[in-house]
Amino acid sequence: MSEHIEHYKEGLGHFGQSRFKEAIECYNKALEHDPDWVDVLHALAMSQMNLGDADTAISIGQRIVELDPGDAFAHTSLSIFYMRKSNTAEAAGDADEAKRLIDLAEKEGAQARMISWKEELKTNPDAAPPEAQGGMNVMQ
Repeated sequence: MSEHIEHYKEGLGHFGQSRFKEAIECYNKALEHDPDWVDVLHALAMSQMNLGDADTAISIGQRIVELDPGDAFAHTSLSIFYMRKSNTAEAAGDADEAKRLIDLAEKEGAQARMISWKEELKTNPDAAPPEAQGGMNVMQ
């Protein structure tokens, strides 16, 4: 197996054991081979979020959306990242920033729902459209 795949798998093992710094190191090694490897970018963003670095997680999530605008998981992740960051802003007393981030989270969540619905329509033409804003239960 290729070395970059080994780094990715090793990172997943670290992630599963909540060793996020070690996971990030492995993912970065895997990305040296292919900086646009979306699966690794997803894992890296989640690791950054779990370390409390919402800004880096958001940046990586935005990069994934640039690479694949139709990636519903990327939009869902961005929604979660924005919500986490809004919690930090609210705790710091910055209500305006918290509101801005919540709006971004809702926009990303809506985008994820729309992408998923369009995918569902390919196999189920009678699929109901996604619920209005706030209709998706996303863990925060």
